Amino acid sequence: MEWFLANTGMILERGGQHLVLALVPMVLGLLISIPLAQLARQNSALRSVVLTASSLLYTIPSLALFIILPTILGTRILDPLNVVVALTIYAVALLVRAALDAFDSVDADVSQAAQAMGFKPLARFLQVDLPLSLPVMFAGLRVVSVSNISLVSVAALLGVGNLGMLFTDGLQRDFVTEVVVGIIAILVLALLMDAVLVLLERVLTPWERAGKLKNHGALGVPSGTTAAEEAASTVGEAA
Repeated sequence: MEWFLANTGMILERGGQHLVLALVPMVLGLLISIPLAQLARQNSALRSVVLTASSLLYTIPSLALFIILPTILGTRILDPLNVVVALTIYAVALLVRAALDAFDSVDADVSQAAQAMGFKPLARFLQVDLPLSLPVMFAGLRVVSVSNISLVSVAALLGVGNLGMLFTDGLQRDFVTEVVVGIIAILVLALLMDAVLVLLERVLTPWERAGKLKNHGALGVPSGTTAAEEAASTVGEAA
C-alpha cells in the first residue's frame, strides 16, 4: 500500500497511456470494419475473403507484429504508432466479423418496411440497419476492448509506456507488489471501459428499453401497421 500511495502519479500516467493505446485502435477498427462489413455483406465472395483474412490476421503473434511494424512503417521501435497500428489490425480482425453478424441480425422485414416507407439506401442503412445492429456490434466492441487492454501490456517489453511496464520493472527488481498493482490496475481499466461501453449502448439504443417496456405493458401494434414497420418507424424517430 505504501508503494502504491508513493507512486500514484506514475500509475495514473501509465494508466492514461494504456487507455489511449487501447482506445484509439478500437475506434479506428470500428470505423474501418463497418463499411468493410457492409461491402462484404453484399458480395458472398468478398465476405468469404474478409472472414478468412480476419481469422488469419488475428493469429499473428502480437510481439512479432510490434517488432516487424517499425520496418514496414519506417518508425522507431519505441514509437507508440506501432502499437496503434498493430492493435487496429487486431481490432479490425475481430470487429469485421462482429459487424457482419450484427448486420445479419437485422430483421429483413424491418429493412423492407423502411424501404416501403421511403427510406433511401444510405438513409436506411444509417437510420435503420446500423442502429438495429448496435446491440450485437457492442458485444463485439466489448470483446475488442478487453483484447486491446490485454495486448497493450505486451508492448511494454519493447519499452512503450503503459501499465505493462509495472510488470517488466517489477520482474527486473524482483518486486512482487509492483506486479500485483499492475495486474489490478489493468483489471480496473478493463472493467471501467466495459462499463462505459454498456452505458453507451443503453444511451444509443433507447428503442431497446422502449420495446421492453411496451412488451411488459402488453401494448399491441396499432391496427394496420406491421411489427416490422413499427420497429423501423421507432428507430427512424430515435435516429
